Amino acid sequence: MEERRRNNYMTTGMATQRVLVVDDNRDSATSLALLMKYLGHTVETAFDGPAALATAAKFNPAIVLLDIGLPGLNGYDVARSLRQDPLLKNVVLIAQTGWGQEEDRRKSREAGFDGHLVKPVDFNVLLDLISTSLVARSR
Repeated sequence: MEERRRNNYMTTGMATQRVLVVDDNRDSATSLALLMKYLGHTVETAFDGPAALATAAKFNPAIVLLDIGLPGLNGYDVARSLRQDPLLKNVVLIAQTGWGQEEDRRKSREAGFDGHLVKPVDFNVLLDLISTSLVARSR
């Protein structure tokens, strides 16, 4: 069943996106980056807020999977900065965080996130959210 979901995802025409994975937990970031590469995406990683902004400026991602609790600059501030950048303002921003209270979700919406997922993230839910967000952004 997982292989069928992967094949379905890859035939939607969304399998060649540029994805930036940002998480201060290097194992988590690396694992997610490998999964995104497996789906055919071009992937870069960053491990703190300032590096996320620098990498986004050079890499020009279509999708940013962003932890909230980052050193240097938190995920909310990174999201706001991306939304203010004319070249990155339409990026799909998905929070992946351990912070799941309603206040955290409200802050995510206000910062410009398209979605807010609580760790551990269900990969199938993430894929569905990415697909839905990309379709919504293309309209």
